Amino acid sequence: PKKQGTEKVHGAALGAEELAAAKLALGITYPAFEIPSEILSSWRAAGTRSQNIRGEWAARLAASPHKAEFERRMKGDLPADFKSAIDAFKKKLAEDKPKVATRKSSQMALDIINATLPETLGGSADLTHSNLTNTKEMVPFQADNRLGRYMMYGIREHEMAAAMNGVALHGGLIPYGGTFMVFTDYARPAIRLAALMEQRAIYVMTHDSIGLGEDGPTHQPVEHLTALRAIPNLLVFRPADAVEALECWQLALESTSAPSILALSRQNLPALRTEHQTENLSAKGAYVIAGDNNADVVIFATGSEVAIAAAALPLLTEKGISAKVVSVPSMELLAKQSDAYKADLYGKAKARVAIEAGISMSWHKLLGDQGRFVGMHSFGASGPIEALYEHFGITAKAVVEAVTAQL
Repeated sequence: PKKQGTEKVHGAALGAEELAAAKLALGITYPAFEIPSEILSSWRAAGTRSQNIRGEWAARLAASPHKAEFERRMKGDLPADFKSAIDAFKKKLAEDKPKVATRKSSQMALDIINATLPETLGGSADLTHSNLTNTKEMVPFQADNRLGRYMMYGIREHEMAAAMNGVALHGGLIPYGGTFMVFTDYARPAIRLAALMEQRAIYVMTHDSIGLGEDGPTHQPVEHLTALRAIPNLLVFRPADAVEALECWQLALESTSAPSILALSRQNLPALRTEHQTENLSAKGAYVIAGDNNADVVIFATGSEVAIAAAALPLLTEKGISAKVVSVPSMELLAKQSDAYKADLYGKAKARVAIEAGISMSWHKLLGDQGRFVGMHSFGASGPIEALYEHFGITAKAVVEAVTAQL
């Protein structure tokens, strides 16, 4: 009588008087917390309605030669041959040294993953041929083909991420879905819920920086890496080459209690990991990828900027400055490492620089008060990739200048 039709019914408790009036209006005469017998009996009947069907299903499962495989998938365990398949392909990548965009590296990794893991369920928000989330195994899921493993989500980024949450919660399948990195803004509420619910959902976010070029500032993410790193229990991966992309995919698939973001480039990147190592170096979150570990300068970088950081090393050598490049594919995994490991990354460095084609906010902890950041301080612009990096000062020369300013 007093709160109906007002905002007070939204969040405030009704109170005893309002509750009594509401019950009276609805014809509810039985006491609080009592379920009338006619309602209880109907619900108990509903509870037993499918008992025989469930029993028949359980009997079929017990007799099925696929029982162990079904139970493996429902438990969320990966196949026994998963790691060996990953390692064999990683060795091939080190030998082949492909110069490809990490979105292509991701598709190459998926060629192996989807062939090895029959439980992956892929998809894209209408950007399949840009995200490269499809492989030959991924036939579209359709009304007349329920065995399809690829979801055609349409231009529905939030719906895609929300549906992936449902798939992950059900179990038995590992969902991944793609769109442009800038459109994580649309998917963010569902991504946040996946992190909160500790679900294994994998988001393939391509076109991860100003490196996407002429599409311009509306499509160029600059604050998105930092915004995603702010979500608790979300692993944000930004690989630097094909080997790191494969390692990041492995870590995302092995993460059973946290979702993952794969931030991937549109532009081709050189192979940096050219010596095969069975160990997943990306699992530490950061590691020395180039230079002397006892160097005077440490340069942190992610993704496409790791190659730029490496290009600064000979320029610094010419000035008599020793430096090392630390690739940081995942800040979240780095945060979990021991103090001793983190201290070893810094070594005896007298100067710290970070380079990333995004804003600096998530780098302050690694850089400290004196470190310098080379990256974005504004929105992007429309233009060729090379011109944009030069225009915004994300270059090897800028790294050198940031270093010398501290020494």
